[in-house]
Parts: sequence; C-alpha cells; structure tokens
Amino acid sequence: MIRKEVANVAEAVNGVANNHTLMLGGFGLCGIPENAISELVKLGVSGLTCISNNAGVDDFGLGLLLQKKQIKKMISSYVGENDEFERQMLSGELDVELIPQGTLAERCRAAQAGFPAVYTPAGYGTEVAEGKETREFNGKMYVLEHAFKADFAFVKAWKGDAAGNLIFKGTARNFNPCMSGAARITVAEVEELVHVGELDPNQIHIPGIFVQRIFQGTDYQKRIEQRTVREKI
Repeated sequence: MIRKEVANVAEAVNGVANNHTLMLGGFGLCGIPENAISELVKLGVSGLTCISNNAGVDDFGLGLLLQKKQIKKMISSYVGENDEFERQMLSGELDVELIPQGTLAERCRAAQAGFPAVYTPAGYGTEVAEGKETREFNGKMYVLEHAFKADFAFVKAWKGDAAGNLIFKGTARNFNPCMSGAARITVAEVEELVHVGELDPNQIHIPGIFVQRIFQGTDYQKRIEQRTVREKI
C-alpha cells in the first residue's frame, strides 16, 4: 500500500512556488484548508492564481493571502464577504474572473476526470460567453469551458487514512471532492488521520488515487461569516 502521509503542513506545501495556480476547497468558511492557507502565508509565495468558490473574509481563509498581496488573480463565483478583496479588485491590484458556480465546479470535475473541456448552457448570451466557442445541442446553445490547470489542490476532509482515502462531513462536502485529483498535486488536510483499513470502504467519498499528500491538521477555528441567532424570548 502506498502511504501518502506527510509529517506536517510544512512538508505538505513543499514545492509551492511563485506564480503557481492553486485550487482551494471550501464554501464560505466551511471546509476550507485552514492549516494549508496559514502555511502558504508563512511561505511568502506570491503571484498566485487561486481557484476557489470565494475569497474568505478579511482576516481569515484566503483573506490572509490577500492581506499579504500574495494573490495576483482570483477565479471565483462569489466574493461578497471580503472588503480587502473588493478594494484590490476596484483598484486594479487584483485580477478577478467571476464565473457561474456550477461552471466552476464542472471545470474542476473535468480536470479531475481528465476531460479537456465541457459544454454548459450557463452564461450563454452574456459577457461570460464572450470570445468562447458556442455550440447547439438539441436546440439549445452551450458554451465551451476549458478544464482548469492547477499546480496544487488543497482540500479539507473530516477523516482520512495514510493511503489518502477521504471522508467529508456535512457542508464541507462542497468543492473539496471535485478538486481532489484535479491538480498536478492534491494535498489533503484532515481532522483525523487513521491507519489504512480503519475507514469503512462504503463511506469513502474520495479514493486515495486522487491524493498525493495527506496530513492531520490542528487548531481548526471553523468560523462562520455571518452568525444569525434568535432573540431571547
């Protein structure tokens, strides 16, 4: 059995360099690779292109990389929770590509499956389709979207084993599964790392073949962007 386990987060991000393209799982602040992001901040790499559903918040998630001006381009579908992101985008400091959320997921999934591109009806007839190939299928128009090409994918799972098999929990099962195996190197951080054979094979969401490195993370904050509670009665 090939073991994918690495000793720590520093070893997990080894090889990330300036101008690399990174995929980062999560939805809002749910299921983001917190440890890997913090280590990338320490690493000080710059000129990054980040593919992620959103850009975190000002002081957490990808917002930490934005604060240090380490990201040159964001490819996202939602960016409304980050004031620093907005400032950099409007000032021209940050290149931004906004794409439909389903298209973002499918371009990740296409890369994972080895497909060069997919056709989608989302965005046809809008600015999203400008300069792209379009084609009619069964009387409906579709836009050709190319699969992403990324150097690293950083994902977060609930449990994993030393062979890289992953189980996601709750809403963390968002962009993490479709980003696993969609880059040259996939790094998985997990809340609990177990021995091979301890996971129920019927519960595994991503098989280890899609993962190159895995480590057990620590000190997860699991923050919520906007906490809403009922008033006391």
